[in-house]
Amino acid sequence: MNVRRRLIPAVAATAVTALGLGTLTGCSGGTAAAANTDRFDVVASFYPMAFLAERIGGDHVHVTSLTTPGQEPHDLEISPRQIAMLQDSDAVLYLKNLQPSVDDAVAQSPVRTKIDAASLTTLEEHGNEVGGHAAAHDTHQGEEAGGKDPHIWLDPVRYAQVAQGVGKAFEKADPEHAADYKKNTAALVARLNGLDRQFRDGLAHTRTKVFVTTHAAFGYLAERYGLTEEAINGLDPESEPSAARVKDLERTAKTDGVSTVFYETLVSDKTAKTLADDSGLRTDVLDPIEGITAKSRGKDYFSVQQANLKALQQALGTE
Repeated sequence: MNVRRRLIPAVAATAVTALGLGTLTGCSGGTAAAANTDRFDVVASFYPMAFLAERIGGDHVHVTSLTTPGQEPHDLEISPRQIAMLQDSDAVLYLKNLQPSVDDAVAQSPVRTKIDAASLTTLEEHGNEVGGHAAAHDTHQGEEAGGKDPHIWLDPVRYAQVAQGVGKAFEKADPEHAADYKKNTAALVARLNGLDRQFRDGLAHTRTKVFVTTHAAFGYLAERYGLTEEAINGLDPESEPSAARVKDLERTAKTDGVSTVFYETLVSDKTAKTLADDSGLRTDVLDPIEGITAKSRGKDYFSVQQANLKALQQALGTE
């Protein structure tokens, strides 16, 4: 994985201009059809943003995701066709500092309504220290611009705050359907509040509060429910841990009664399985929900979060 992303190549921008926006309004890589429909056209940067747009917008919106299902979103490089589609849209919903190529494209786009999910809730520093324990030293500069962890959607409370902000932005940008956006937002927030209660109750009494995962994506979730995340890698899911970090995790596993090393479906599980084998631990999936594929333990955000809760309860020893 590249740590620093390049700006949108000049040749790409030139290609868009030369061919004309009207001829490049399709999407690449298996994403949905183009913008410029008779509905409120929203371009979302990746799954958690697309999910919000679809749930809040309902039948009034046409949502296109820039990130293909199964694609690791951090690795996204926007194509000329996607740049053109973005320029033809009514709104863009993205999460600043997660996908630098998206940030670059949005900054250069004339789209009227630009919704940065990171501005709709509070971001904190994770990755260097999580829950009082030393976490991974390998960090991802693109994700950690300003030292902030972007994985806000894994905390139902923060995700609900983002949903409320998105709903208000939709109401302002498409006032004709404002009442429906308001109603849909309220329903989504209610479900997220219910999910928060399930996590809170389900993780209140466990044998241990420490879990080990390959990707430091669960800092907000850990903080919300009184857990400690120990990450093999930093916020970059594909970075390699140092030998010292691996030994530190092996000691932590013994000291804190860790039973499981979690990995995710969109990146290799090699590191997790190596650590687990060396430490006599089992492996399981804890999904950062950056995309839904056939390997996902559920068909949408809520069902995958339910699977995450069950995996955590089993690993932590629910009492």
